[in-house]
Amino acid sequence: MRVMVTGHKGYIGTVMVPMVQAAGHEVLGLDSDLYRNSTYGKGMSEVPEIIKDIRDIEKADLTGVDAIIHLAGLSNDVLGDLNQDLTYDINHLASVRMAAMAKEVGISRFVFASSCSNYGAAGDQVQDERGELHPVTAYAISKVRVEHDLAQLADDKFSPVIMRNSTAYGASPRIRFDIVLNNLTAWAYTTGHVLLKSDGTPWRPIVHIEDISTAAIAALESPREVVHNQVFNVGINSENYQMRQLAEIVGKTVPNCEIKFAGGAEPDIRNYRVDFTKYTNAFPNHKLRWNATQGAKQIYESYRTIGLGKEEYEGPRYKRIAQLKLLLSTGQLDESLRWRSL
Repeated sequence: MRVMVTGHKGYIGTVMVPMVQAAGHEVLGLDSDLYRNSTYGKGMSEVPEIIKDIRDIEKADLTGVDAIIHLAGLSNDVLGDLNQDLTYDINHLASVRMAAMAKEVGISRFVFASSCSNYGAAGDQVQDERGELHPVTAYAISKVRVEHDLAQLADDKFSPVIMRNSTAYGASPRIRFDIVLNNLTAWAYTTGHVLLKSDGTPWRPIVHIEDISTAAIAALESPREVVHNQVFNVGINSENYQMRQLAEIVGKTVPNCEIKFAGGAEPDIRNYRVDFTKYTNAFPNHKLRWNATQGAKQIYESYRTIGLGKEEYEGPRYKRIAQLKLLLSTGQLDESLRWRSL
């Protein structure tokens, strides 16, 4: 298939693209390249691409595409709160508009990267895909809205597939330090401390970005009757952790570090455990393989190879909201988060 991957220059996309190619598909990328100054380590795979904001795409951009994996958007809870209206415009309205155009031009498979953060303040009870959603941030609310609207577009010729990804981690050419396992490992490596900003009790499922990519390929390739208008939690049942457990894993991975709690640390309202049985049963040929211990080791070795320093870790280059604030303050982006000049 000829597959459009939106957000192909982002944290997940730069890992996913070569995996989609290795699965035998042709990739067309679409990305506004907001994080062009945030490349980390080795370069990225070169593919035909459209450098454009997803709010500005036209039907002509989708010509000749067989399927879409939609990753693009403002990419986490904190970033979503930078400007909630923009979060809804980009993550919700632009996503649904693109899906509607895809349907109109005859694209039959639309794989949407949603989030387990949709479960939000779910507490300790394990949630499967039938569980009630409790989004607590603009980011999660935007994902829930897209899920709802995509379901309304589904018909005999258009199959949306909702992939509710766990919290991502892992090394990438466009790495992020603002997600939990990457962040804890970077803090430990550069300061000697594993710093917890909550009290360590909240639950969170995590998943490696290679496994997110494997899951997207499964949704892309599977028969229509398996995936049509379906929601799948993406992760492994054993990969639900309390934050303090992740801190302990990092503490065992990074030599000579100790766990610390930030002053005034309190429970995080985002607290959810997730069941992934549906994914495991639906895609036996696309098994997810990573665990937190392996991931912490990969991330740590990546930091060692790069020679990551505290100044670089604490700077804006690899933290999404900090990078956007820098681009806004220097006039490179306008208030709508569009480039003033490409």
